Amino acid sequence: MGRSQGPPVICRSGRSHVVNPSPCQWRRIRQELRRSHGAKVRSVHLSRYPFVPSFTHPMNVSHAPRPRGALVRATLGSLAAAAALLATASLSAQSAPSIPHEKYSLPNGLEVILHVDRSVPIIAVEGFYKVGSGDEKKGRTGFAHLFEHVMFMGSQNVPVGKFDEWLEAAGASNNGSTNFDRTNYYETGPSNALPLMLWLDADRMGWLLPTMDQEKLDLQRGVVQNERRQSYDNVPYGRAFETILPVMFPSNHPYSWPVIGSMADLSAAALDDVKDFFRQYYAPNNATITIAGDFNADSVKAQVTKYFGSIPRSAQPVVRPTVPEVRIAKDTVLVMEDRVQLPRAYYAWHGVKAFSPDDAALDALTDIIAGGKSSRLYRTLVYEKQIAQDVSMGNTSQKLDGLIMLTATAKPGVHPREMDVEIRKTLNDIATSGVTDRELTRVKNGMRASMLDRLSSVLGKATQLSYYNYYTGTPDYMAQDLARYERLTSADLQRVARQYVLQPKIVLTVVPEGKKELALTSAQGGNN
Repeated sequence: MGRSQGPPVICRSGRSHVVNPSPCQWRRIRQELRRSHGAKVRSVHLSRYPFVPSFTHPMNVSHAPRPRGALVRATLGSLAAAAALLATASLSAQSAPSIPHEKYSLPNGLEVILHVDRSVPIIAVEGFYKVGSGDEKKGRTGFAHLFEHVMFMGSQNVPVGKFDEWLEAAGASNNGSTNFDRTNYYETGPSNALPLMLWLDADRMGWLLPTMDQEKLDLQRGVVQNERRQSYDNVPYGRAFETILPVMFPSNHPYSWPVIGSMADLSAAALDDVKDFFRQYYAPNNATITIAGDFNADSVKAQVTKYFGSIPRSAQPVVRPTVPEVRIAKDTVLVMEDRVQLPRAYYAWHGVKAFSPDDAALDALTDIIAGGKSSRLYRTLVYEKQIAQDVSMGNTSQKLDGLIMLTATAKPGVHPREMDVEIRKTLNDIATSGVTDRELTRVKNGMRASMLDRLSSVLGKATQLSYYNYYTGTPDYMAQDLARYERLTSADLQRVARQYVLQPKIVLTVVPEGKKELALTSAQGGNN
């Protein structure tokens, strides 16, 4: 394997398109950076799981690839930024947003997606690797997320700590995230930092193994183990999700363990195991580089070839896991004692794979049931009857399967069975009578606003392009995605309510230690 090119020189006194930005331009740059940057935390990206303990910094919440869970209202500022891209696009159903782009591949298999946006002198680069915890095997869980951390530990031409230091010196920031299906790494900053970003990403893709040693692995293993303690083991309700997963999926299913993995598997991870993982999955023919922002396409193509072109393809073919369809045969009621003050009920059903025919209808249904403060259950449980502290519901669709989850936390002195009565009543009402036109319109407007909001930063657009490319094969799939929601009818939502949320489910009650009497029983949470 050859060596990568030397680090590019960053000209701090000038830039490629705006040599001397005006005060107004600098304000726009700062606003864009604030939208694009978050706290510098290496994190598991589970923002598409509104019901899962979050390991993400604020950036990752707004960086979700598609509308999920509670609807995001676009601010005037974000709509104005999106208007630069949409130009003549109407907010009616007849006109959908689009992200102009160019997609091509290098001879080594690396996919490249380019989107030029000269509205502000900002650039975003996303390295998207088609590997997540869903590609792991039992006994080797947590590798995808562990390796996300390892990727920031330096490479052959980048000493430990310099990846962050050099980007910060150029006015840029970076982070990474992992979920069931993919791992991504991204940088945002001034457009004249683009050569540095590309060189750094190429060096760790092609020349990380020569510097990988036991000391680095042990250091990051300890960081991940501590992250697990902080996010699962030592937080209220933190172990609920990983209690549900092995009941929801068979033990050999790659979604039966959490993205962060088990403490035992992390402790057992050997250096050779980690190196083998890199060789198989961290190769150009299993990756996509998406570049969005203020750049010249011809010069960027030359830079991508210069830095990534000599990295060899993986000799090991990537074989995606295949799993049979999984269904819950009967209602399953669980109880878990935890160091909590209030009981919380979790309801979980199997959903559908991403972009399956019922995917959009389930998104809309879960929003109407408990997707925000204007949802049916929030009004009933929190505002009117005041028997719940909170309630939420989300539909999560992934490559191999989907998961629908509803959670509700009881008010002090309230038994979860009081919430359960209202929850079952609401689910049955929708399955029997459908939803109102007003509710359906609210969901459709919210989905469009959420999509527009994601176009308000170059990082948001880069993420959308990468996400759609992986799941649909078409980077600019936003119009088709939005059309799925625009054509929904009340009958569609009534049908999926019957087909999915009136079916067998898992009900978990997390109760204070020593208070199992607060748990839902099979006679309560187990029946619709």
